[in-house]
Formats: sequence, C-alpha cells, structure tokens
Amino acid sequence: MRQPLSRELSNLLERGRDRQLRLAVTGLSQAGKTAFLTSLVNQLRHAGVEAQLDLLPAAREGRLLGAQRLNQPDLGIPRFPYDPGMAALRDTPPRWPEPTRGISELRLQLRYRPAQQGWFTPDIAHVTLDLFDYPGEWLLDLPLLQHTFYSWCQSQQAGAHRQALFSEWLAEVERLDPAAEADEAKLAALADAYAKGLRRAKQAGFSDLQPGRFLLPGELDGAPVLQFFPLPELKAPKETLEALPDTSIYATLAARFRYYQQQVVRPFYRDHFRRFDRQIVLVDVLGALNAGPERFEDLSSALRQLMQSFDYGKRSLLTRLFAPKIDRLAIAATKADHVTPDQHGNVVQLLEALLAEPLKDLRFADIPVKALSLAAIRATDAREILHEGKRTPALKGTTLEGEDVLVYPGDVPNRLPKPDFWQQQGFDFPSFRPMPVDSEALSHIRMDAAIDWLIGDKLI
Repeated sequence: MRQPLSRELSNLLERGRDRQLRLAVTGLSQAGKTAFLTSLVNQLRHAGVEAQLDLLPAAREGRLLGAQRLNQPDLGIPRFPYDPGMAALRDTPPRWPEPTRGISELRLQLRYRPAQQGWFTPDIAHVTLDLFDYPGEWLLDLPLLQHTFYSWCQSQQAGAHRQALFSEWLAEVERLDPAAEADEAKLAALADAYAKGLRRAKQAGFSDLQPGRFLLPGELDGAPVLQFFPLPELKAPKETLEALPDTSIYATLAARFRYYQQQVVRPFYRDHFRRFDRQIVLVDVLGALNAGPERFEDLSSALRQLMQSFDYGKRSLLTRLFAPKIDRLAIAATKADHVTPDQHGNVVQLLEALLAEPLKDLRFADIPVKALSLAAIRATDAREILHEGKRTPALKGTTLEGEDVLVYPGDVPNRLPKPDFWQQQGFDFPSFRPMPVDSEALSHIRMDAAIDWLIGDKLI
C-alpha cells in the first residue's frame, strides 16, 4: 500500500538531512591523537547524559541525542580501539591508551533534533562521522611528495645537537662515493644505522624525522624499500649525479627513494587524506618548550612542511565529486591541563605564532580556521595555594611514576621565544597519569569547543 504523501515527503526530507562527514585528526607522534579520538567518541556517545558539552549548542540545548558506532565501510582496515582505550583509562591505576601503531577507522552515526521545526523539517536528523587514526610517524612522510631524492638530501642537513645523534652513521656515510658501485649489504647496514639515529632523535624530542616508516615500519620491516638514506653534503651537480649508472650508490638510493615515495607515501595520502572534509591539527607545544630551543624550532619546521601537504579550499558540488578539499580547520595545543588555567591564553598565542605562516596562507584563502588549547582527557585538577599571603594557581595530579604532586609548572611565553629566553626560562611541565574515571563521560578541557567548531554547523 502506498504511503501517505506527507509521510513520503517526510522520509524524503529525512534522507536529505542525512549528512556524511570525514574528520582527519592530524598530529605528530605523542601529540595526543589517540587520546583525542577516544575522548571524541566518548563525549558524543554520552551527549545529553553525562558529557559536559556546554560549548556545543546542539548538546547544550538538548538536541544532540547521542551517537552509535556503525560498521565501517572498509572492512580491510581495523576498527579504532576505543574499548581498549577506555579499559586502560579505567584501570587501577589509570593508564593512557596505547599509542597508534597502524591505521584504524571508526564510523559514528549522530542523531539530533534540528533547531528549526516545521513542515519540511524531519523530527530527527542524522550525521555520519568517519574518523581515521594512523601513526604520527607516517604523517612525517607526506612532505616527501614535494621532493626529488637530490632535494631531499639537501633538506636533511641537521644542526650540531641532532648530528651528534647520528654520529655513527655519519662517520660511515661520509666515506661513501656516490659514483661507486652499490653494495647491498653495506647499504642495508647504513640504513639500519640511520634508522637507529632517527629513533634516538625522537627520544631526544625532535619532530622533523624522515622517513617516518623507519620509526614504525609495520609490515615493511626488513624490506629493501626501507634501505635508503640521505647523502649529506653532495658536491657534484644534480645533473652529474643523475647521469650515474643504475648500479651506482646514488642511483640505487634514488631509485629506492622514488619507490618509497610512489608506492608507500602516495597511496597513503591518496587513499586517506585527500578525502577529508574537516581537520584538526594537534600540537604538543608544551613538550617542545620542555625539550629546548632546537627541538622547538624542529617542531616548527615539521609543522610548516606538513601543513603544505594538505588540500585546503571551500567546497562546491564539483569539488566534492572530483577534488575534495578540507573546508574547515582547527589547530589545537594539547595537554592544556599541564599548565594552570591562567596560562591557557598564552598557549594559544604561542601556537598561533608557531604556525604563523601557514595560518596567513589559510586566512588569505578565506579558509575558516580556529586555534584553541584543550585537554582531551584531564590529568590534573586546578588548585590554588596560599604562599606568603598571596594566592597562587597550581595543579594537582599524579606523575607517571605514581607520585602525587601539587605544582606550578611555570609561565608560558605568548610569542616565539628569543634566544635569551632559553637561558632564563623557569618552567617544567611534568607528565601526568590520567585522572581516575569516576563517570561514563571523560573529564576534559574544551573538547566541546573543538567539537562545535569541527561539526557543530552540521547539527543545526
């Protein structure tokens, strides 16, 4: 029997209100992607129940009904480990979710009541939200798509502190003649030494580390595609080097670089990043400040290169069908709970200064962009202490080693530090355990603001 016209029209309009959104959560290793995604899913699933989302109008007005996990479209990719992450947070003592070691996805369906009700508005509308997680180490490789092997070698000239971490590799590679015939065993040994240097540099707090798969090779562990490295201080012209025989050291390394670029990096970019609608870039500004001037500048360099790897621009029907672009961007300084609330404004200003050039380009292109500080999962409580008759802000938390502390970590500069700043800075941002989970919804700082900016316009 044919449905009444009004019901058919309502069903048609409801289907028209269904929306699909793909969100890229971007950040280098240890920026907090896994924590952010775990919290994002948790907040949306408990919206309207226990989640504190006052800065998200759809939740504040009681229109956001919650979210459910759906089967993801690509059955060949693992599901994002939300449940293991929550289990770690509820453990005794609580633990941070395990870092990402491979690609994973999660699809959510959000249900909400439209803000305006009328004849042509369904009672309930839906948004399908696709989330994508991946190792931050792999993200470092996207800028390689802009390079030839020669230009990549030129870009890998390191400072003195970083060179010291590669001393064993440098001592051997500086003896190489690019024109000499390649020795497979020798190249493999040098590539392994280079990978060890990258791992030491990561442990020392450096961020701009390529190739990223050397840090987390996954299924490529031991494959010849990972047996290459840059040749420092090339003295011969590019044309001379590129005319060398295919069996030469230079030609062999260049061929492996091109294979890595075309068969590893490009598919990763093509299959995942080119299809995103919205993006949030997570930045561990406080960790870089803690690590010192060279690490801070290294983070700035890595982020500048990374931002050039994404395709930003406003959407139209044609671009959606043929050339999707990211049409709204957030940049967020993570671990806001590692400083006292009075320093949050400085953290945002420092983040904007760190990304000043990419932000200028985005704003010139009229791309909506928002900077904020957040803590996806709180690890501290803000307190005050009375010292010499004055009230001073402080943080109460438990360190990773299990020590309960009450500390004032220090002041955060609101602009890029000058050389003399590093001689007199007095901050120390310790690492904390997550706070014990005493409700279904995780405690956070400004996750609601981030959610509103990224998807709030789809919940009207």
